[in-house]
Amino acid sequence: THILYGEDECGPREATRPPVLFFILRPQPKPENAVTIAVSTRVLFRTEREQKVFERHGVEEYLRYQIQHENEPFAPGPAFPFVKALEAVNSRLRQLYPQSEELFDIVLVTYNHAHVGIRLINTINHHNLFIERFCMTGGSSPIGYLAAWHTDLYLSADAQKVREALAEGIAVATVFMPEKQTEVSESQLRVAFDGDAVLFSDESERIFKAHGLDKFFEHERQNEDTLLDHGPLKGFLEALGKLQKKFYAKGQRLDCPIRTYLVTARSAASSGLRALKTLRAWGLEIDEALFLAGAPKGPMLEKIRPHIYFDDQMFHVEGAAEMGTIAAHVPYGVAQKRQAGK
Repeated sequence: THILYGEDECGPREATRPPVLFFILRPQPKPENAVTIAVSTRVLFRTEREQKVFERHGVEEYLRYQIQHENEPFAPGPAFPFVKALEAVNSRLRQLYPQSEELFDIVLVTYNHAHVGIRLINTINHHNLFIERFCMTGGSSPIGYLAAWHTDLYLSADAQKVREALAEGIAVATVFMPEKQTEVSESQLRVAFDGDAVLFSDESERIFKAHGLDKFFEHERQNEDTLLDHGPLKGFLEALGKLQKKFYAKGQRLDCPIRTYLVTARSAASSGLRALKTLRAWGLEIDEALFLAGAPKGPMLEKIRPHIYFDDQMFHVEGAAEMGTIAAHVPYGVAQKRQAGK
């Protein structure tokens, strides 16, 4: 419900008259039918200044600061364009399916105390976002609530909480803000995925880490017709595909506002077949597949301009961010042990 101040039928209201309140009600998708995206305050908005107040002066001063500045909206954060693109897709879906509950449902998940909610609501209205579901935990971990929201994806800036959510089986990633940010489409949601340890399990990556590239190629050739097991973000790709098919059913495949990308270090000739066969067997379509054979991913992502890119290796996340891509780290698989030891 958005509350607006406006004019009544008799013209502008007089200064002495109370405001006229207009309640604009929009249909809400039921969580079990929606594709639920949970985002933290720190990835949706820029809150670095407030975070410093908390770290230097503690929670009480932090709350006072937030209340004193509650009429000052937060600036957009790294996940802001992603959320705006979700809303653009919802707008198209509502045009095609006015009664459908299969939409993106965005939940703001935050450690903040309810006192900070006023500033968050003011900010959401200032930026014309449509977020009605809040989870404000007052300092407690929000991880236990994610399953209750039927969460399909959780984006956070807290690497520890991301690992906790992943352990609970939630599709999740830590989002990073690049120093420069590439402009992205306002009408088409673009999501790019790494393959191993993101869409797929880390089975093949374990072979590579333990035995080298030659053994990896041999393993993939021998198992070309053996499906890869699923990775932590397979379910999110399935959810995107479910909504894509709603556009295809209306003859809008070529004008679909959702586009997906596989950006993998695999080479097409020696190890790409298994990845593509696995996706096909799962009934999933990827709009574009880029097999880079070990080449840097950043330049390709700069051309794609995704709203978000998911990878399990910080090396690739950092490379993407350097090129202006909003990149998110999925802390899953064997690569995490190597990174932790650095």
